[in-house]
Amino acid sequence: MAIAAKLEKYLKNLGVKYKVVTHPHSSYSMDTAEKAHVPGDALAKGVLVVDEAGYLLMVLPADYEIELDTLQKMLKQEVTMVNEATLADVFDDCETGAVPPVGMAYGIKTIWDPGSSLGSQDEVYFEAGDHQSLVRVSGEQFHELMAPAERGEFSHHI
Repeated sequence: MAIAAKLEKYLKNLGVKYKVVTHPHSSYSMDTAEKAHVPGDALAKGVLVVDEAGYLLMVLPADYEIELDTLQKMLKQEVTMVNEATLADVFDDCETGAVPPVGMAYGIKTIWDPGSSLGSQDEVYFEAGDHQSLVRVSGEQFHELMAPAERGEFSHHI
C-alpha cells in the first residue's frame, strides 16, 4: 500500500514535502519505532477516541500514553477508546490499527499534545496507512500539518 489514498491526497494538496520510509511489518507503535530505527519520541501516533459529539484523533509520540482522566477533564466530558472494527470503518483506506495521526485528512477533529517530545523534533515520522510504511516530514512540516489541530496536554512519557 505504501501510503493511504486520503492521506496522500491531503499531503499533496497542502504541498507537504515527505518521504515514505519502509520497515519490517510491525504490530504497535513502539514495535514500529524499533523496526524502523526511529526514536519513539519522533514517531507520532494517532489514537482514536469518541465523545458525545463524535470521533477525536489524539496525537502523541509512540513512547507516550494518554492520561484518560486528564483528557476527560480537558474536554469536560467522557471519552472512550474505539475498538478495531471502528478503526477499520473510519480509516477505511488503511490497514486496521495503522492510523495516520493526521485526522484532518479524514474529516476528524484532531487534538495534538505539543508539550510532548513531538514539538521539538527535527524530523517526525508517522503511520502511512499500513504496518510497513512511515511518512517522514521535517519538524517544521509537522507543525504546519498540526496547525488546524487543537492543542492540549493529555499524555505522559512511558
